Amino acid sequence: MTERLSDVTTGTNTSATGSDSTDDVNTRTETPEIADSRKTTEGTVYTVTGGDWDEVLADAVHDERIVMNLGPQHPSTHGVLRLVLELEGETVTHARSVIGYLHTGIEKNLEYRNWVQGVTFITRTDYLAPLHHEAAYCMSVEKLLGITVPDKAQAIRVLLMEINRISSHLVALATGGMELGALTGMTSGFREREEALHLLEHLTGLRMNHAFIRPGGLAQDLPADGIEKINAFVKIMEKRLPDYDKLLTGQPIWRNRLADVGYLPVDACLALGITGPILRSAGLAWDLRKIEPYSGYENYAFDVPTSNAADCFARYLLRLEEMHQSLKIIKQVVKTLPTGPVMVSDAKIAWPAQLTIGSDGMGNSLEHVRKIMGQSMESLIHHFKLVTEGFKVPSGQVYVPVESPRGELGYHVVSDGGTRPMRVHLREPSFINLQSMPAMCEGGMVADVIASVASIDPVMGGCDR
Repeated sequence: MTERLSDVTTGTNTSATGSDSTDDVNTRTETPEIADSRKTTEGTVYTVTGGDWDEVLADAVHDERIVMNLGPQHPSTHGVLRLVLELEGETVTHARSVIGYLHTGIEKNLEYRNWVQGVTFITRTDYLAPLHHEAAYCMSVEKLLGITVPDKAQAIRVLLMEINRISSHLVALATGGMELGALTGMTSGFREREEALHLLEHLTGLRMNHAFIRPGGLAQDLPADGIEKINAFVKIMEKRLPDYDKLLTGQPIWRNRLADVGYLPVDACLALGITGPILRSAGLAWDLRKIEPYSGYENYAFDVPTSNAADCFARYLLRLEEMHQSLKIIKQVVKTLPTGPVMVSDAKIAWPAQLTIGSDGMGNSLEHVRKIMGQSMESLIHHFKLVTEGFKVPSGQVYVPVESPRGELGYHVVSDGGTRPMRVHLREPSFINLQSMPAMCEGGMVADVIASVASIDPVMGGCDR
């Protein structure tokens, strides 16, 4: 090997022949291919610059352990996540996760935007479940305002969140398959996700980061053919989801790769604050849609799947079943969709008031602008102040949780009575659930780390918000 290899951090420095560390270092420095060693808090570090790699490994056996970095750009980790693994052979003896590479600063940015503008920030935290963030944030603002959202807006929120849950679980399945080498699972998962994103684009104007759920209701009503498109989506998904059982569930390689890997029992989940599919895979049927219903979830019949296996395979099965349950909820919402407005009637809160989306899917339509400009000067001033300055929210603080695809997503919102938040803090499930990574991985093989992290399904935008 002529190229320079990266530093290898090792543990103890006791030689295989029993000689002391000084003799061992002197022996190494006499070899021209190997640089001098240096002491660190992790042990002795050698920089390998050449020689035969097999001989180097054999010579390093007595050093017992090495420290290896996975990421933050490793292809088999989710996003900008860095894992620091201490290995003894192929066994993980110590695992640490390092976050902070995304540094979005969303929570701080919310303090400099009015309450409605905040929606465009929080929807970019967990970019695979933006509508759950929008719903939780807006429910927090509405609780501070003491207002009740129209029934139709509540039902459409449920509809959008369940479509979003399906698209998020499909990404978990697809990326997990990609990281484990099941490339057909990856292509199939992203194919189905496109169906969900096309539908969300048709209903809200955007594929992701919608900013469609607003304090007081929604930006607009469903399009005229919205129900027709939703029914077509349900029909496609009911046909395709069973294919995953044929493709993966009964596949012995897939099962053997996930079963008994990443084990995390229910007591460990409770000790670490783990929620979502990881907790339910350990046997506890904790789902906020059932435990503390919101947005009218108590009106819909659905099951909360659980398992006692507490491993990666159980989490895969649960996410697959949860997609079936989401389709069940969507069909019920469509059948019982109320009539009426999708925004509160209070003109001092309902921003954008009677909005009609423009052709670009973002701004006001020309007809809406002409209507505003054609009204009284007082009306124009009110609209201008409402859009630029925003409405005031009474002083106080609230915490509102929802069940996101990754677990309990909570918004702790503090208002000082102004037109923008004093503080917004997220209880983000990706951040909390990532704590389970060492418990899942330590004592197992390094190859199983990838499967375990994939089963956690973290989104680093939520960790680094």
